[in-house]
Amino acid sequence: MTDHEYMHQAISLARKAKGFTSPNPCVGAVIVKDGKVVGKGFHRAAGLAHAEVEAIDDAGSKAKDATLYVTLEPCNHFGKTPPCTQKIIKAKIKKVVVGCKDPNPFVSGGGIQYLKDNGVEVISGVIEKEAKILIEDFVWYIQNDKKPFVILKCATTLDGRIATSTGDSKWITNEKSRAFVHQIRHEVDAILVGSGTLHADNPSLTSRIKGVATKNPARIILDTHLSIKEEAKVLTRDSNAKTIIVTGPDASKEKRALLESKGAQILEVPLKEQRLDLNELMIKLGQMSILSLLIEGGSVVAGSALKAGIVNKVLFFLAPKFLGGSDGIPVFEGKGPELIKDAFELKNMNVTLFDTDILVQGYLK
Repeated sequence: MTDHEYMHQAISLARKAKGFTSPNPCVGAVIVKDGKVVGKGFHRAAGLAHAEVEAIDDAGSKAKDATLYVTLEPCNHFGKTPPCTQKIIKAKIKKVVVGCKDPNPFVSGGGIQYLKDNGVEVISGVIEKEAKILIEDFVWYIQNDKKPFVILKCATTLDGRIATSTGDSKWITNEKSRAFVHQIRHEVDAILVGSGTLHADNPSLTSRIKGVATKNPARIILDTHLSIKEEAKVLTRDSNAKTIIVTGPDASKEKRALLESKGAQILEVPLKEQRLDLNELMIKLGQMSILSLLIEGGSVVAGSALKAGIVNKVLFFLAPKFLGGSDGIPVFEGKGPELIKDAFELKNMNVTLFDTDILVQGYLK
């Protein structure tokens, strides 16, 4: 097998913990000796052993003179666990193959150099693009003033409607598409909707995948005037995920106290053009160690997120149906650009089929 194939194995291992490791990145590692995999490991959760440590412990004495494949540069500093570089050297691993360097500019390359200085051969940048995509939220957060990596999800008919004129939207997309979205919910730190979606659908905003243990994201509700009802599922549904209600400076103090008594966290942000300032919200969420955010709001929230410039990635589902009229609810609310040259354009795009639904993925940043 080639370096690429072994690194693919390490990436597959890392994906097993996607959603469980935040605020750490998910990392996978494979140890190979004489053409055979003798050790495997992945970082399971923050505070637990890193992938390299798991793999070395799995390999035991076979790690001596072996090659370690790891998706992210081994750490060279003390955190909740000792440096992985020291573990690698102590195990007498001969060679280390790295997917991508540490995205932190203050430590990037330090682990690699330390290994080289101690006689370990190091190759870096093997399947680097895939290794970076695996931790794209962590990379963005570290390199952009600790602001969350934002994913905007939309689901529309072919004629660009997210609901009928009566507000009915169940279901535009099929079961496979919805299952994929629940997987994304599991992987992100938080999910955001507006009060309009909350009142119309009363969603639980949890991650539900049949037969799979999942983690629920923090639920974030944009609610300028605290119009949320006391019986809303995000307040009453038993979940270990916190509910954060984002409101403006003029919200009722009595309603605020009531919601806090129900376990909700109230987060106040200033208004900008009579709407909650989403850029200020991103700063506050980043300070709360929220690295990744999925926006599943309605047309007002989706339009506001685009205009605020906070969206990194778009998941755009197209279902093979159309309403055939002009009275349905559009994907985005508000004024758009006057010229096509000013339209939002996705980069690094790919297309996936979920039975008859089409998912278009791409990046704005």
